[in-house]
Amino acid sequence: MNDGVYTGVVESLDHDAQGVTHRDGKVVFIDGALPGETVRYRLRRSKPSFDTADLLEVLRPSPLRVAPRCSHFGVCGGCGTQHLDPAGQLATKQRVLEDHLWHIGQTRPEHMLPPIQGPDWGYRHRARLSARWVSKKNSVLVGFHEKRSSFIADMHDCHVLPARIGRLIDPLRDLIGRLSLRQRLPQVEVALGDTTDVLVFRVMDPATDDDRALLRAFGECWSVQVWLQPNGPETVHPLDGAVSRDSPGLSYGLPDYGLQLDFAPTEFTQVNPLVNRALVARAMSLLAPAPGERIADWFCGLGNFTLPIAWHGAQVLGVEGSVALTRRAAANAQRNGLSERVDFAVANLFEAEAINLAGRGRFDKWLVDPPRDGAIELCKAINPSTAPSRIVYVSCNPATLARDAGLLVNTKGYVLRAAGVANMFPHTTHVESVALFERSS
Repeated sequence: MNDGVYTGVVESLDHDAQGVTHRDGKVVFIDGALPGETVRYRLRRSKPSFDTADLLEVLRPSPLRVAPRCSHFGVCGGCGTQHLDPAGQLATKQRVLEDHLWHIGQTRPEHMLPPIQGPDWGYRHRARLSARWVSKKNSVLVGFHEKRSSFIADMHDCHVLPARIGRLIDPLRDLIGRLSLRQRLPQVEVALGDTTDVLVFRVMDPATDDDRALLRAFGECWSVQVWLQPNGPETVHPLDGAVSRDSPGLSYGLPDYGLQLDFAPTEFTQVNPLVNRALVARAMSLLAPAPGERIADWFCGLGNFTLPIAWHGAQVLGVEGSVALTRRAAANAQRNGLSERVDFAVANLFEAEAINLAGRGRFDKWLVDPPRDGAIELCKAINPSTAPSRIVYVSCNPATLARDAGLLVNTKGYVLRAAGVANMFPHTTHVESVALFERSS
């Protein structure tokens, strides 16, 4: 009787960084195992075509195995690959991108770009920390969810957050435990700019005067702005009104172009500012915008790529589905003296009838930066009369990038010239990437 415990040699990693082995001809995915290792594992769940398992012991470790830096690793679901050397993490993400492009899109890039890298720790300038009052323990949990669980990990610090924020886990637990609405505060959102740190407390009941005093004292003690969110994102407001949603005090720079972009705490920005700078530079190098060109920036957000394109002298149309983000992008263009080169429009780019490429005129080039759902309707809308000569596609989901790449290459007459990853989320399996498509002659 082995109680579901077996020994095996790990053959590879899957796209979720689980070790892959076989037992009796059946695939077994082992959480925490690395390629080349001999391990003992216990089956966790059995499916008709595969099993999942937990790692019990590494009998022969991989040379790529490293000691996780965080004491919460393995319980907290915020990171999944701290046990894998950073070079191995990058190689895995590059392989995931190549595999998806081939198996889903039936295409391969002519050239693989070198990976974009940044700091491995303290990189995360955006995060949503869950909070929960545990009455049986008379304490509060603050942090990320446990792996494969809705429970919140019992955390005391976090190394992927900047140190000044990662050290606030315990002070936040103490603060929330003293609030009258501690049972009605499910989330603390972290939003960091170049010079300003904001914590947004999701409050489902009004804060009392005592609550506000405690929150105010916390902000002063730890040099953070405290904001409250009673309902949806549009209700976010500073605790004491010193700043406003229109002038939030949060901004980040793109120093290669002398740009500074404002944003509100709940508006989308990339979590990793240094990798974002490098990603913007890579995208501009591939796009090569020039004076006299007309370029579309689809899913433009608050202008992260739009304004660098305009800085190069091109005329840019930025299109975004969010009215608030479109307004923010226009304000950022004005702040940076680029309004004459930029126009913005609101459209649902997931609906074919809202895209109307013919009505927007001809573009020389496209920059596409969609959310995880990708840009399939936009790609379908391309026709010979409106087809741009070059498309730079920034992706946060290799599966939808591969699907869209397959359409562009196999149906729309483009060549996938180059592709590569950007390590936006070290120690996770998240794959950010950028690809260059050109019209074939």
